[in-house]
Amino acid sequence: MLNGQKIAVVLPAYNASKTLERTFREIDLSIVDDVILTDDASKDDTIAVARGLGIHTVRHEKNLGYGGNQKTCYTAALQRGADVIVMVHPDYQYTPRLVPALSSMIAYGEFDYVLASRILGTGALAGGMPLYKYISNRALTFSENILLGQKLSEYHTGYRAWSRKVLEQLPLQSCSNDFVFDNQMLAMATWFGFRVGEVSCPTKYFPEASSINFRRSVTYGLGVMKTAVQYRLAKMGIKQSSLFDDNPAARLL
Repeated sequence: MLNGQKIAVVLPAYNASKTLERTFREIDLSIVDDVILTDDASKDDTIAVARGLGIHTVRHEKNLGYGGNQKTCYTAALQRGADVIVMVHPDYQYTPRLVPALSSMIAYGEFDYVLASRILGTGALAGGMPLYKYISNRALTFSENILLGQKLSEYHTGYRAWSRKVLEQLPLQSCSNDFVFDNQMLAMATWFGFRVGEVSCPTKYFPEASSINFRRSVTYGLGVMKTAVQYRLAKMGIKQSSLFDDNPAARLL
C-alpha cells in the first residue's frame, strides 16, 4: 500500500511457466497488496506454477487473446478493491522492480496512468529489441503523437500502471481482444483527458520472452494507425467511434 492506496499487480499470462517465478520474485510485496494472474488457456504449467507461488489465479478455458486477457485482469483487480493497478508481463521482458516507481506516481496523485518506456534512454536496442521493431515503434509513435496531440516517447510498451478511476470509466469492452487493445486503451485515456506520465524502463529480449511475429506486427501496426485516425476524425467531429463513446454499458464493471 502507498499513501493509503491498495496496489495490485496483474499478470496476463500465456505459456509463462518458465519465467513466471523469476517475475514474481522481483515484485516488492512490501507495497503490493495483491497479485493476480489471468491465464489465457495456456498449454504449459503456468497455472500450477502460479498456484504454487500463492498467486490469485483466474483461468480462461478458451484463449481470448491478449486484449481479452487484460480485460479479465483489470476486472478482477477492480473487484478485489485495487486503487492502483500495474500490469506486468510474466515473461520477464520488463523488470517488476519498477512497480513502486509507477505506483507512487499515481498513488500520490500526480498522474492517472503511467507508462514504462523502453525508448527513453538506451534500453530498447541495448536490451535486444530487433531493429525493425525499434524503427516501427519510433515511426508509429511519431504519427500517433501528431494525430492524438500527445508527446509520448512510446505507445507500445506492455508495462503500464492505472488508477482505479481510469479503469472504471474507460469503455474497455469496446476494445479489441487482440494486441491492438493496448493502443486503443491509450487513445481512450487521451480522449477522456486523463493525465499520463512516463518512466524509463530497460527491456530484455530472449527466447522465453513473448513477442509477436512479423506478420502479426504488421497487423498490429495497421490497427494502431486505424485507431489514431479514428481518434482524429472523432476529435474533428467528422466520424464518431465506439472507442470514444462514454457508454456505461461498455465499462468493465
